[in-house]
Amino acid sequence: MLRIEDITYNVEGRPLFEGASATIPTGHKVGLVGRNGAGKTTLFRIIRGELALEGGSISLPSRAKIGGVAQEVPSSSTSLLDTVLQADTERTALLDEAEHAHDPARIADIQARLADIDAWSAEGRASAILKGLGFDSEAQRRPCSDFSGGWRMRVALAGVLFAQPDLLLLDEPTNYLDLEGALWLESYLAKYPHTVIIISHDRGLLNRAVQGILHLDQKKLTYWNGPYDQFARQVAERRMVLQAEAKKQDARRAHLQSFVDRFKAKASKAVQAQSRVKMLEKMTPIVAPEDAKRVVFTFPAPEELSPPIINMEGAAVGYGGPAILKKLSLRIDQDDRIALLGRNGEGKSTLSKLLAGKLQAMDGRITRSSKLRIGYFAQHQVDELYIDETPLQHLQRLRPAEGQPRLRARLAGFGLGADQAETVVGRLSGGQKARLSLLLATIDAPHLLILDEPTNHLDIESREALVEALTEYSGAVILVSHDMHLLGLVADRLWLVKGGAVTPYTEDLEAYRRMLLAGDEDAKPVAKVVEKPKKASRDEILALRAEVRKSDERLGKLNEMRDKLAKKLADPALYEADRIGELETWNKKYAEVMGALDKAEALWMTAQEKLERAEA
Repeated sequence: MLRIEDITYNVEGRPLFEGASATIPTGHKVGLVGRNGAGKTTLFRIIRGELALEGGSISLPSRAKIGGVAQEVPSSSTSLLDTVLQADTERTALLDEAEHAHDPARIADIQARLADIDAWSAEGRASAILKGLGFDSEAQRRPCSDFSGGWRMRVALAGVLFAQPDLLLLDEPTNYLDLEGALWLESYLAKYPHTVIIISHDRGLLNRAVQGILHLDQKKLTYWNGPYDQFARQVAERRMVLQAEAKKQDARRAHLQSFVDRFKAKASKAVQAQSRVKMLEKMTPIVAPEDAKRVVFTFPAPEELSPPIINMEGAAVGYGGPAILKKLSLRIDQDDRIALLGRNGEGKSTLSKLLAGKLQAMDGRITRSSKLRIGYFAQHQVDELYIDETPLQHLQRLRPAEGQPRLRARLAGFGLGADQAETVVGRLSGGQKARLSLLLATIDAPHLLILDEPTNHLDIESREALVEALTEYSGAVILVSHDMHLLGLVADRLWLVKGGAVTPYTEDLEAYRRMLLAGDEDAKPVAKVVEKPKKASRDEILALRAEVRKSDERLGKLNEMRDKLAKKLADPALYEADRIGELETWNKKYAEVMGALDKAEALWMTAQEKLERAEA
């Protein structure tokens, strides 16, 4: 069990933690969330003992091992597989000692310990982890020096997962993973045998891979049972209740103060006025929590073009050698929202570059609208910004004729305020750099916007703002992302990139997720045999309508129960330290009702669909 007790810590005089406490049960998987700059990464450094607390304490079971991802695996001649195997330092040391030990008793102890830690299956376990993170058998035998920094970060992640520390600390682990790697990590963490704390802005990961949320807010830590969506609902409901109570108290305070101001000078009312002064003094202020700062993206609207804006007939593309993608016959209209699916290395980025005009077709024909403007965002472009220039200078280079007020307004439309506009890029956060790159990609009001992993370094609020902006955007969108929440809300068409071809994927993202987790190499969905439905009788239709009514009633009752429980959970008094047991009970009841509500909604949907088919 991890105990964080009454900790205090300041950075350059600014308090990050003031009397913060939390308890993480052994074996729990927990998402650590909070605003950018709140101190999440600092908390990890404190837990690892890299920073000294100014007050309070952090305790773990004796001899518990803490593990996290190194900044980067060094470029060396050691193979990926051996690099991961070496991450288990105990196994490595025991094997080394076994080669030189002569004492029979010590040799027996070594062999017993190697058996205890399952040392002889280590290579298979390490290989499975590397495969899950995108390295095939051939790649696992290659030296680390063959791979770029981003790929070596995956090796670092594989190493810490293989070592299986008692407390695993992961800071944005999906930032350097593709969709397949992110889904594999979700599945792996769900079965991880020890405690995990994850800093992440990936809503899907926080909904599927964790059992609780540790919220860092206003220098305090609060542990909430359940996945992220449940946490977000409860926090919003609590905020609304506290805001309403604060408003009522302000009105009451104003009323009492008005009485005091009117009658304090009158002898006949002096006693009553003094009584109200005492009431004011005893009134404990209710402080309404601040609303999260509104995050926005403002994409300029392009004029409408005649469809199609891009048409391909038998196109092929590569990098000078054999074609990577062949026989591409694709069409894109201005209202398309397309997500590219496919395992790493199949050609998603190659297709993106071909559409963006950064690669030329080797064969076939590509027709583009004569007025077509394309915006292209890829993660590497964030690293290509001029680090010694400000965002304002970046825009002045592109728009020399525009005045500073207009350029600053453009920056503000992407959440880069006056301070960030004048700060050199090298000192901006990863999220601020990503915002600047998105602004540069969309400044010309493109008819087609190609986004290759746009959410890396964006927090949850920024990701939601990106969804809103893309929903309102009147151009076409091509999207490559490991964020399934983003894909599900934005894309209405799916293209599968596999085996040198690009084909429509006719099932949904959940089916694709299940296929990847099952390890099915054949990504092509099996065509379903569609049988001609029989015409439903009047009695069957009446029975189906009755079922829909019952489902409606069931949903109504469960929604009523949920609202009552939410009101109970929004009571600030429930969060007092002496009522922690009661809080856990109500949280469990709330989780049970939410689970029942999900099932009831599924039953209602099924009944409604059956009725619609019968009446068609």
